[in-house]
Amino acid sequence: MTVHHLNELLLICSLVLLVAVAAVRVSSRSGLPSLLIYLGIGVAIGQDGIGVSFNDVGLTQVIGYAALVVILAEGGLGTKWQEIKPSLPAAAVLSTFGVAVSVGVTAAAAHYLAGVDWRQSLIIGAVVSSTDAAAVFSVLRNVPLPGRLTGVLEAESGFNDAPVVILVVAFSAAGPVDDWYVLLGRIALELAIGAAVGLAIGTLGAYGLRHVALPASGLYPIAVMAIAVTAYAGGALAHGSGFLAVYLAALILGNARLPHWPATRGFAEGLGWIAQIGMFVLLGLLVTPHELGDDIMPALVVGLVLTVVARPVSVFLSTAPFRTPWQEKVLLSWAGLRGAVPIVLATIPMVAGVQDSRRIFNIVFVLVIVYTLVQGPTLPWLASRLRLGENEAEDLGIESAPLERLRGHLLSVAIPEGSKMHGVEVSELRLPPGAAVTLVVRDGASFVPGPTTVLRRGDELMVVATDPVRDATERRLRAVGEGGKLAGWLGTGNGVGDAVAKPKAKWGLVKKKSVK
Repeated sequence: MTVHHLNELLLICSLVLLVAVAAVRVSSRSGLPSLLIYLGIGVAIGQDGIGVSFNDVGLTQVIGYAALVVILAEGGLGTKWQEIKPSLPAAAVLSTFGVAVSVGVTAAAAHYLAGVDWRQSLIIGAVVSSTDAAAVFSVLRNVPLPGRLTGVLEAESGFNDAPVVILVVAFSAAGPVDDWYVLLGRIALELAIGAAVGLAIGTLGAYGLRHVALPASGLYPIAVMAIAVTAYAGGALAHGSGFLAVYLAALILGNARLPHWPATRGFAEGLGWIAQIGMFVLLGLLVTPHELGDDIMPALVVGLVLTVVARPVSVFLSTAPFRTPWQEKVLLSWAGLRGAVPIVLATIPMVAGVQDSRRIFNIVFVLVIVYTLVQGPTLPWLASRLRLGENEAEDLGIESAPLERLRGHLLSVAIPEGSKMHGVEVSELRLPPGAAVTLVVRDGASFVPGPTTVLRRGDELMVVATDPVRDATERRLRAVGEGGKLAGWLGTGNGVGDAVAKPKAKWGLVKKKSVK
């Protein structure tokens, strides 16, 4: 490749990125998941559009896997442990038993209603049974659902890629398909290995980043993403589920209160957008629209069964032990969004040389496009009709910078609209000994506050905390942001800061040893 060709390639890539970024605005206003627009860009550039010819399935699969790693890492980093913790049992059942039910029902529909061969039907059933992390995370950003539902959907989309990949690879392999109990054992083993690797690497990585002060804040985001990718590679090389490993590692890192967290979160989100754009555009390039005609009707039939039968049955059966209200079951059934994951997984049989694998890819592509168009925009409406919408208080933006020589931390606290810290005096924050508000920035001016200074929405606080009470200080600030000046005293907020400052208090606070 010459320098001239490189310049042309860079120009094309930059223009595609700019168009894709502008398309996010259209997506947010229309309610359509942005993946559809990115796929449309790829199709427009492809053979039936501008005329760019691209048919390298192997390269698409490799890039797709890499993009999925970044997307899962970004999703894990942005998932709050307190939100998904109560939802983990339901998400785990949905990601295993629910996937099995969905595969069986969808495969039967593909075989008996669409006339597809049994092996191809099983592949289609497995491919489309995975909800897409990118689509789910994208839609949930604009749909204020209760925390328990958001937790189930986020955890399910992070967990169910692993068993589905195993099934697709098994069904696409040459020779007879393994017995069900062999597949079950393989899935259990790979999930266990992936979980162990992800938890170990995530825990070690979080410990290291919290105890090693890096010389530049920009190194923290790079280190976090490197740890997440290491978890994927370690899990895959150990013959486990790399996708589960990267999600769990990112989940631990995202809830470890790492230094310079807002910068890290922004960096990961930017990488996630680039991964989505690149993957969807590439998948759009791989599609040849004029070849889809014969596969539209089978895709619509299979997609209809998947959406109104397979997904609801799997949700209702999987959530039966958890006494989930019927309204939440209905929303979970409709919110099983498909996206790039099924399309990427549809390249596995193509690489493996499965007969009529191109037809499988076309069916999956049409199915994803049509039913994402139906489900995505109607999800907010359905949540409103079921009265499951929720306006949650905006979280405080707290960034920590380690003061290595002073063994302390500088916390930057932004008070958003709706925060109950508005109207609280500095003395009423009741920060633990070793922490103090040193500066307030208000309306572009900064001043040193006194004990009676009243905090206002829009303020930015500079809080210095010694290393031993850094976590307690942040928890106390968040508690006041959620529960106001009486957080902890009247059972509101978490009150951990009070537990440290007043270890003998008996108001049902979280017990914690006092700091000497």
